[in-house]
Amino acid sequence: MELIETNLALNQRIEALRAAGKTIGFVPTLGALHDGHASLIRKSKRKSDITVCSIFVNPTQFNDPSDLKKYPRTYEADSKLLTSLETDILYMPSVKEVYPSDLDTAVHVDFGNLFTVMEGAHRPGHFDGVVQVVKRLLDIVKPDQLYMGQKDFQQFTIIQHMINELKMPVELVVCKIKREDHGLAMSSRNERLVPSIRERASIIRKTMIAVKRKIKKKPFSEIKEYATHRMTIPDFKPEYFSIVDGNNLQRVTSYEDSDYIVACTAVWAGEIRLIDNIILKHEK
Repeated sequence: MELIETNLALNQRIEALRAAGKTIGFVPTLGALHDGHASLIRKSKRKSDITVCSIFVNPTQFNDPSDLKKYPRTYEADSKLLTSLETDILYMPSVKEVYPSDLDTAVHVDFGNLFTVMEGAHRPGHFDGVVQVVKRLLDIVKPDQLYMGQKDFQQFTIIQHMINELKMPVELVVCKIKREDHGLAMSSRNERLVPSIRERASIIRKTMIAVKRKIKKKPFSEIKEYATHRMTIPDFKPEYFSIVDGNNLQRVTSYEDSDYIVACTAVWAGEIRLIDNIILKHEK
């Protein structure tokens, strides 16, 4: 695996690979890598000729400065994992490389209501930072494919909108959620869970599965109440549970309202905030 830290060196390497006819797959991360990230790398290895993974703890997407400070930096372990996966390039830029003082890195796209619901309602400014860094990294890496996980459903929906609006020459490939043995969606945050809480966090996945079984049988208002109540157990507090159209993230009230319906939730497990989702209906 090749470690690259500057845009100039990366650009030169990418240009040489493209001249050789290689396709480029890109997996952007904040580090603290786990098997969920590894599944994205494996997907890229299968679909793209060259896999680039970035590790960059992006300051603009943390609305809580203490969250940014607490975010784990595990570069040595991350590098070992990426090497074992035969990642071709690890790109680890500085803040100055990503956000040079002489460059406007703001994203000028109308996202409508995509920013204001679910995560956006509870983490103001978060998605401004996400689209800013993803757009900037795409401009630097210039990949053919961008690999993201389904766990961050709202995030990849927003990124797809940005790609469409800016007509960016990249294919977004969304990979299924990678889960722990008891069903908890893999996340770097899971390592900060108290063991007794982590063991019981399967309640989130179990609730989502139960919701899918009920989706054609009960009014959505009842399903939302049921899910919220079921996940409200000692040490667990749902922040939201939403049933939305998978294309525009707007609330749907019945199974007939859309051909693409997703349930999304955020739950406080002790002091750690967890997110998850399940696709309830998807008629392609």
